[in-house]
Amino acid sequence: MSPKNRLNHISIEDVTETPDGHLVNRDREIALRDLRANNSFAPVGDDHGPYELRLSIEENRLAFRTTNAEGKALPILGLSLKPYSRLIKDYFMIVQSYDKALKNGNPSRIEAIDMGRRAVHNEGAEMLQERLKDKIVMDFDTARRLFTLICVLHAGKAHILR
Repeated sequence: MSPKNRLNHISIEDVTETPDGHLVNRDREIALRDLRANNSFAPVGDDHGPYELRLSIEENRLAFRTTNAEGKALPILGLSLKPYSRLIKDYFMIVQSYDKALKNGNPSRIEAIDMGRRAVHNEGAEMLQERLKDKIVMDFDTARRLFTLICVLHAGKAHILR
């Protein structure tokens, strides 16, 4: 992919706080840091990147608002969150389990939970790539990190990647 086919700015909005906020914040910061370092994002039919992306939840739909380097707003993409509901629920259960395992100092339990977390993120990334394949081309790592941000939209504070 061309160096233009990448995100140079991401914002997530409409986020609420949860008791697991510090763990969700950690996941958000890791996802944003990794996206800053490396991502691949190409809206189909537009070759004027890099792009800015604003993620939000509107009427129980995930909204992708993308702007190209020329400042042109691309069509808003809306995805139903229903297919992600089980994965998002699993994500929060894993976050809670991970926190308990850390407090108990159980390395083998932490490793098992981390494997489950990776599996949830992989499934979410595959689903995101499949559902967007005719609209946005992205690599697997970018999809994994965006899936993390989709989960974060359900908890934590809005944060901006620059």
